This record gives sequence, C-alpha cells and structure tokens, in this order.
Amino acid sequence: MKSTNDTSLIQAYLDYCKYNKRLDEKTLKAYAIDLRHFYMALPDQPLISRTPQTIESYISSLHTLYKPRTVKRKIASIKAFYHHLEYRDIIAITPFTKLQTRFREPLILPKTIPLLTIEQLLAEIYTQHSNAKTPYRQVHTLRDAAIIELLFMTGIRISELCSLRNHSINLHTGTILIYGKGDKERRLQITNANVLSILIKYKSSMPFCPDPYAPFFVNQNGTAVSDQSIRRMIRKYCKLANINLHITPHMFRHTFATSLLDADVDIRYIQEMLGHSSITTTEIYTHVSTAKQTDILTNKHPRKDFRLV
Repeated sequence: MKSTNDTSLIQAYLDYCKYNKRLDEKTLKAYAIDLRHFYMALPDQPLISRTPQTIESYISSLHTLYKPRTVKRKIASIKAFYHHLEYRDIIAITPFTKLQTRFREPLILPKTIPLLTIEQLLAEIYTQHSNAKTPYRQVHTLRDAAIIELLFMTGIRISELCSLRNHSINLHTGTILIYGKGDKERRLQITNANVLSILIKYKSSMPFCPDPYAPFFVNQNGTAVSDQSIRRMIRKYCKLANINLHITPHMFRHTFATSLLDADVDIRYIQEMLGHSSITTTEIYTHVSTAKQTDILTNKHPRKDFRLV
C-alpha cells in the first residue's frame, strides 16, 4: 500500500470530484466538511489504516450528534472516499465491504405552500412593482416577481436558479435549460404566457449583456443572485403581505410536485421535470398528496351511495 499524508489524500479526492466528476460547489463543500470531520475524530490514526470497527464506532458517535439525514450524508461521503482509495490502489479493499451502514431514516414529509398563499405573495410583489417610484425599484421588483414565478412554474432547485446564465433561458421559444446535480441537463417549457412575459420584461429592463455565460438573475452589483439573497427577498414580501408562514425557496419545488400529483400527472413525468435520478426520491410526494386522496375517497368510493337510514 502507498503511504500518503491524510490531508493530501482528502484534497486529491476533492480535486478528483471537482475536475473529473464535475460536482457542484455545494456538494464539494459538504464532502470536505464530512471528510475533515472524520479525519479529525481520530487524527493519530491514518485514514488508510482505519478498520471497519473504528468506522462503525465513528458512525455510532454521529448518531448522537446529528439528525439521521445528516448522518446518512456523512456516511455516503466517507464511503465514496474509500471506494476512490480502492479504485486508485491506495488501499487493497474498502473497509465498507464489512460494514452494515443502512438504518431506518424517519420519514420527513416535504412542506408545501397553500396555493392561495403563493397567489397572495405574487400579488404583493406585483403591487410593489406597480407602486415603484424609481427605476431601481422597478427593475428589482420585476426580478423578484420573475424569480418567484420561475420557482413555482418549474420546480427548479434554488441552486439551479442562481446558476442560470443568459443562454439558459430562450425567451423566444420559452425553454429553459437547467444544469442539475452532477451536471445533468434537463429542459423545461415555460408555457404560461404571464410567466414568460414577466421574464421578458425583466430581461429587457436590464442593460444589454452579450455574454451568454453572464448570470441571468443579478444583484445590484451585477453578480449572480445568491440563495441567501432570495431567502431575504421572500421574507421581505411575506412581511409586507402579512403572510405568517415561514416560506423557503425549496417549498416552491415541493408545492410544484404535489400540485402536479394532485392533478393526476404521472409520477414519471414529475420525476423528469424535477431532475430526480431515482423515482424513489419523487415518491416522497405521494405521502403529501392528501388533498387528492380525500377527494377520491369522498367522491369515488361506493360507500357514498349507500342508503341505510
């Protein structure tokens, strides 16, 4: 076996993930945190010498510190790292071959936004746009409306929206090219005329930029909007509209999926539109689609026609 400094091993793996696997910055940051935490838990024990028992003990400690979803992610990060070491012949065999790491993760149902609340939120943004007194306010309320409309219309992830470029959205054909997790591409149609119109108005209000790779949605300094700036923007309009519900960008994605399920859209189509690699990920929304279930059991079940009294 090769003898290599642990921090160098971790950095080499992160570089491989960045340049060979083309993983996004958010994933790389999570990998780095997970692997360095694993290394620092036993700094005197080289990574290539850690046994299944040592790793099992470490995993047990994770369960006392983190929620199941975080533990699951950290295990996946370490497991992938050791598979890479085995692939590179740095170790003979990954210790995970002798480890049982699967555990029952409690089902956390995704939170959705009532449709009337989304309508209320959008109405407030459009009201703010109509009342805007300065060109700055006019442009930024247009942008805010376009962001919320796109989040709800397409179910796009917030990270995907923030990374949209000028070439990503074709305003003539109404198509949007989305780069998802693992650089997987998918195309969606913007079929609602009002949503397409607000995108066109926003773009035409901005200074012309010939660079196809420039960000589509920008802050006042011309850089791409961030996840945090969109969260702040949503909180601001919720406060103005007297909406007490805590709304996050990802809740629009959940609402998009659940609304389509309630409308009898095949789950395979929803999987494709959301960019899920596995149908299992999409199936979480079948648990939240209670409105449709209630409608079916109320109006379709034959018990409703019984006349017993």
